[in-house]
Amino acid sequence: MISRGMSQARALSFLAGPSDWRLPVEQNCASITNSFMPPITALIHTLNDGARIGRALESLHACDEIMVVDGGSSDESIRIARDYGAIVRQAETCEHASRIAACPWVFCVLPTELVSEALESSLYEWKLYPEADVGGIAGCSLFVREENDGGWGDPRPETRLVRRDWPEWDGPLPREMRSTMLLQGDLLRFRTP
Repeated sequence: MISRGMSQARALSFLAGPSDWRLPVEQNCASITNSFMPPITALIHTLNDGARIGRALESLHACDEIMVVDGGSSDESIRIARDYGAIVRQAETCEHASRIAACPWVFCVLPTELVSEALESSLYEWKLYPEADVGGIAGCSLFVREENDGGWGDPRPETRLVRRDWPEWDGPLPREMRSTMLLQGDLLRFRTP
């Protein structure tokens, strides 16, 4: 069980998750919310990211729903998102996209990012905890590593897994909160497609 006094390292310890599955678009995450797993919606904001969004979507196996909020793309971004089974919303109709997510937890990813295998395992493990055990947690941070000329930059923590009703946002991402739990694994941010 997760408790507020439990260490972050002990609370999440890299268990391999179950095989990949996602809900069909017409199903609602609320129908699978039960006492043994907190489902996750992946949320990606995009604008003409057709050259890179497929890589990001391909890495979201641990998420039960994928929602793409498009800011008016004129490239193939929307088609690619739909090919991956994502629900696509237009930015002007989606002021607070996280609040219309069907799942109680929202995992925010940029279209230039990729979920590492270690982070994917942490997300699967997160989903193994009963909702009652994670109920007192407001959000989770993880390490983001950015590609640079020499390889990968130093990891820095960012809050990315939050409850659907998270109150503070910096554009498409949740505002950083220092008291969040830390998930193991990295989000890798690429400079080029």
